[in-house]
Amino acid sequence: MSEGQDGAPLQCCVTLEQLNSCGQATRRHTIRKASVILGRNEFQEIILRIHDGKVPQSFHLKEFKLFTKFVREGKCTVKLLPANTQVLLSNCPPDQLRLFLKTLSIKHQVWRTSKTLSDREKVKAGLPRSFEAISPLQHKDLQKVNELRGSTSAPTSGLVERTNRTTGSGRQVKRSRSDSNFSPVKSNPSKKPILTLSTCKLNKEQAAVLSAVLSGRSVFFTGSAGTGKSFLLKRIMGSLPPKSTFSTASTGVAACHIGGTTLHSFAGIGSGSAPLEQCIALAQRPGVLQHWTSCKHLIIDEISMVEAQFFDKLESVARSVRRSTQPFGGIQLIVCGDFLQLPPVSKGNDKTSFCFQARCWRKVIQVNMELIEVKRQTDQSFISLLQAVRVGRVTEEVTATLTNSAYHQIERDGILATRLCTHKDDVELTNDNKLTQLPGSMHVFEAHDSDPVLVKTMDAHSPVSRMIQLKVGAQVMLTKNLDVGRGLVNGARGVVVAFDSGKQGLPQVRFLCGVTELMKPERWVFKSAGGVHLSRQQLPLKLAWAISIHKSQGMTLDCVEISLARVFESGQAYVALSRARCLQGLRVMDFDPHVVRADPDVLTFYRKLRKERLLMQASMDDFTWNNKERRRV
Repeated sequence: MSEGQDGAPLQCCVTLEQLNSCGQATRRHTIRKASVILGRNEFQEIILRIHDGKVPQSFHLKEFKLFTKFVREGKCTVKLLPANTQVLLSNCPPDQLRLFLKTLSIKHQVWRTSKTLSDREKVKAGLPRSFEAISPLQHKDLQKVNELRGSTSAPTSGLVERTNRTTGSGRQVKRSRSDSNFSPVKSNPSKKPILTLSTCKLNKEQAAVLSAVLSGRSVFFTGSAGTGKSFLLKRIMGSLPPKSTFSTASTGVAACHIGGTTLHSFAGIGSGSAPLEQCIALAQRPGVLQHWTSCKHLIIDEISMVEAQFFDKLESVARSVRRSTQPFGGIQLIVCGDFLQLPPVSKGNDKTSFCFQARCWRKVIQVNMELIEVKRQTDQSFISLLQAVRVGRVTEEVTATLTNSAYHQIERDGILATRLCTHKDDVELTNDNKLTQLPGSMHVFEAHDSDPVLVKTMDAHSPVSRMIQLKVGAQVMLTKNLDVGRGLVNGARGVVVAFDSGKQGLPQVRFLCGVTELMKPERWVFKSAGGVHLSRQQLPLKLAWAISIHKSQGMTLDCVEISLARVFESGQAYVALSRARCLQGLRVMDFDPHVVRADPDVLTFYRKLRKERLLMQASMDDFTWNNKERRRV
């Protein structure tokens, strides 16, 4: 649940099922728009209250099971025992649902340790009926549960089921531990306590953007590299109902990072170069039309690479297929990106046309906001250098600093610097040659794809290859966050030091952060053009002697070497330099100040944006205050 929403009702669809002894539903009632809230009655017992806007229904939560496999999709089931009633929640904002379930589990664990009254004692107490919403999780709640988990006598059974929902026969389908999305209380009480309150809070700027999104306005938020745009975008996705929210990005890899699809796949109109009538006809095909009509919130990441003409075409298509005169057919847009990074791919000699230059941009986007606080780098002098490069300003000091970086010795523990290249062909040639030169036998790892026929689609979306070849000494990079606390994050650099003796022969990788880890296959899930979920299971690694600047977007690199001689686009040099975590981990070869360029149209756009920023921030503050006042009334 996002900041400021602790204890707020869960807004979702609720289905109530009465089950017979065989686990089959004998009676079912669905509430499309329900409010679900946890509370306590006059005896401090935990109550689940479901309100349909007319008459609330309350359920005692003394004994229950949670089925949480589909929490990421905003779904879960609460099975009440011994009443044999199931409460099915769906279309919940995923982050809110996760916090709701965590609060339920932990508060219930704490309640079970307290003294409960018998029915006779309740009657004698003569207390008037009451219902009070449960307070948000406190550190004392977590401390109590951690103490219970450290005790062998702690009651832990029956809280969280690592299974699918019960089938019609009442039989439960087992599933692997690794697929569990939610497990606030472990079944093994002997393990060390690990429950903590989340420290990943939104800063004031990010919270203002989220507030604007939740107000229903169409928002464009931007910021330099490392200001937490991707982090915020995932929080926004977790705060919106899944059924009506579609997550897209301008490229396949960027779409994979947010678990969505490309904007072109969502739209279903190909390149958008066809006449408007033809594009409308393409968007009205059965599978595509369903996307357009059910979409209420459309997220577009990496907007800098979307052309103005394509954006205008989308807006016209949206109004036509949704039969609405509102901008973008009434769809709320959440648009994210930095126009000072990679621009749209230009066709021939045509001038690049940015999305903010689209005819409909001002009509569609209601709020423009910029994130200022940089989180990727901590060295203020390096941050200042990057900000200067971002706007195409290269002073003598910047030139001297980047020129001197060519002498940085950034290799350590057998881990070499990753070279960022402007061209994809250079990347493949470098990695293939370096791997071939290594002694020892080659180990090949093939991906398990959910649909082998759609390999090309998965190759375009996935950050990992269908086939990975490795040797001892191979320079590799993590392509997924595995354990942020230990430094195993997307972009972390390492070297293969051995292969496991088991059947799979998995690689052991020593990372720059000091961790040596046996790498196991991970799963990436993304959507095809028809909305079907595809998955690829593969090692979360890629060869890292070299990677392209385009593929590095969104990454934070520990040690990076850059050759800027072949830079050919505005913003390309800035994207490359801003991947480095710190100046000490950066080596720039053959630096030439002339390759640092920022598009003048983009600079003009941002100057106008900053002039409006204080007014926009003030309006957001007014909005937030007015919302609070309305809730009090």
